[in-house]
Amino acid sequence: MNSLSDEARPLEVWALDQECHNIAKWWVEFSQDHENGGFFGELGAQAEPVSDANKGIILNARILWFFSEAARQHNRQTYRNIAERAFHYLMDNFDDKQFGGVLWELDCFGAAVNGKKQTYAQSFAIYGLSAYYQLTGDEAALSSAMKYFSLVEQHASDRKHGGYFEAFAQDWSPLIDVRLSDKDLNSPKSMNTHIHLLEAYTRLYLVTKSSQVGDALKNLITLIGEKIVNQETAHLYLFQGLDWKDHSDSISFGHDIECSWLIWDALVTLDDAQLLNKYRDLVIRMANTCLRQSIGDLGQVCDKQSIADGKIHQQSFWWVQAEALVGFLNAYKLTGNTLFYQACEKIWHFTQTQHIDKQYGEWDWLAKRDQDPQNPYYKAGFWKAPYHNGRAMMEGAILLNEITEQRYEMAK
Repeated sequence: MNSLSDEARPLEVWALDQECHNIAKWWVEFSQDHENGGFFGELGAQAEPVSDANKGIILNARILWFFSEAARQHNRQTYRNIAERAFHYLMDNFDDKQFGGVLWELDCFGAAVNGKKQTYAQSFAIYGLSAYYQLTGDEAALSSAMKYFSLVEQHASDRKHGGYFEAFAQDWSPLIDVRLSDKDLNSPKSMNTHIHLLEAYTRLYLVTKSSQVGDALKNLITLIGEKIVNQETAHLYLFQGLDWKDHSDSISFGHDIECSWLIWDALVTLDDAQLLNKYRDLVIRMANTCLRQSIGDLGQVCDKQSIADGKIHQQSFWWVQAEALVGFLNAYKLTGNTLFYQACEKIWHFTQTQHIDKQYGEWDWLAKRDQDPQNPYYKAGFWKAPYHNGRAMMEGAILLNEITEQRYEMAK
């Protein structure tokens, strides 16, 4: 680690809390579109607004989730105000009053330009609304979350092979192109959609204790554990056919470690002793596999491994380091294996020196050494919100406190 700057905070609760506030402050200051409502659809690398950029539901729902959770954990009115702004903009503009569910994309003024019903997007709407309800007790938020849940179960659930279909037209009729983005394969089922549906159903069950949601969550855990996790390698299949035949061309280390802790969070929330015992070892094995295979030359978690030639891509994305921090801390808490904690310390150091932008704020999409100065990625946009990094700061702080309490209990 000698090649990196030594100007880094230690892996401690106060440091993660401080960075959470830094992230929140940036979004409060720069993201609000006071002219057209809601939030700018894009902010450049130097926090400059792209005022005519379209507005995506993923960005809005993730802002809703982050500020709802930050307001609940840190009890700041400013965060609550942004959560309220995100909630009202979602319900006023993204909510499809005709066919139900949330629209995919609006223009900069708030008019619909793409009404497709991506299951992934419905998941994030459920996730954000559930967190907002947990913060405020607003029954309208819970009612909408449950409506979206029912629509997903009605239209997206594959009753023959299990799991969930990727996408539909605005009226929930079939689509030929169901890809989440241009980088994805046009497969009817994907890991990405299922793991984010998992986190959405986990939070919805937490705030409702609905037996219907609980049953869907239990089925989803089992499905991911048996169909989406490769039982031999402990990696995730990324893209699959209707009958779960694998079409993946790579291994995504970031999704592997993210999924490990999301499964555990779902298991703890569901509080089913049989499932906890059944999948605990799998969660640990996924984290162990990621630890053995993904760590790069500077302690970062690498992006992916190509299946065809086995090449590991050293490139670092902000979200991968965020999820790895939580995933390895969770694995350390479960096992006491200090290798997980040491990996977290290196990831946190790498993140501070390679991703956190001390000049313009927030986190850079790519590590500094991977960036093209002539073509920088946006700082906020359709796929970048205060979600992965903001969540990592809050979940990381919770885990560090729990680890400290665990050590205290063992020492007594």
